[in-house]
Amino acid sequence: MNILTLERLENLFAGQGYGKIPSNLPEFNFYCHREVQGITVLHVIDYRQGLYISKDQYTHLREQIESFFRDRGEREVHVMTLILCDDTEKARRLCEEDRFCWIIDSREYRLLIHETQAADFYGWKEILEEYLFALTQERVAETEPAADPARKINWRALSWVSIILVAVNVIIFLICTFTGDMLYNKGAFSVTALWRGEWFRLFTSMFLHWNVEHLFSNMIVLYYVGAIVERRLGAVPYMALYVLSGLAGNIFSMGYELFTNAYGSSAGASGAVFGVEGALLFLVMVHRGKLESMTAGRVAFAIAFSLYCGFTSAGVNNAAHVGGVLMGFTAAAVIAACKKVQVFSHHK
Repeated sequence: MNILTLERLENLFAGQGYGKIPSNLPEFNFYCHREVQGITVLHVIDYRQGLYISKDQYTHLREQIESFFRDRGEREVHVMTLILCDDTEKARRLCEEDRFCWIIDSREYRLLIHETQAADFYGWKEILEEYLFALTQERVAETEPAADPARKINWRALSWVSIILVAVNVIIFLICTFTGDMLYNKGAFSVTALWRGEWFRLFTSMFLHWNVEHLFSNMIVLYYVGAIVERRLGAVPYMALYVLSGLAGNIFSMGYELFTNAYGSSAGASGAVFGVEGALLFLVMVHRGKLESMTAGRVAFAIAFSLYCGFTSAGVNNAAHVGGVLMGFTAAAVIAACKKVQVFSHHK
């Protein structure tokens, strides 16, 4: 039984704010959403039921879609065609000259994007890939109900960077527990030590924690929030964001100490962790204020509350928190912009 149906796709589109446009042809379905740049349209062709259309008919249909909206006063109309098919070669021949066309393999539940086609369309590549992966897992569960649960673990889908970062922080804390102040003296953040040329402390202090409560609070947030950010941005960009946020937090801390002439020693992953939270806030905002089980309001409140607790508590490096969250938000925006190909140049 094929669980990839038009009805389920329609529910996915509706969940992302796309409304269906009535059509007299059951094989051709249209869904639209207003973006800041204009109207975006998902045009779904069900190519599984013996349907055949020529390239000229396909091109004419796309032109009709754009004309439909422009006749109603829309200046910017961006259309992405999704061909739902069993025969991917047949679908490829149909849309090989169209940059804005992807193929959904309804047998293998895969999204096929050829090198000449747009790499993304308003974030839909990731949405569709995650959705199709979930369908794959559902099919496996239906066909192998008695399978060993251990075999169902998708090791590649685990958030390995977040897991490794948590493990490294915990291991270093355990080493500190048995070695006393040695690592703290060598690696904690200190402006006076920086002036002596020990700039490595900007990095090493990110992996030191004063006590188990300090470690536990940071690692809980890092594991759960970091996993979401890592899945959305990718492992390498997420790692870069984490390090940059930690460095930014320490640089903000240095600036604050120089400004206030109040010097001290600090350690902890809080700057980097706040950066991960800042990145999450950006991702929720660009996903129309809702991502998985979180909303922009909840994330913003959590960050604001954490900052408030820091400002009202003694011995907390608040400058590092502020620097981290600002860098995390900015880095996430830059990473998202770099990953997103400018796919609408042909409309200009």
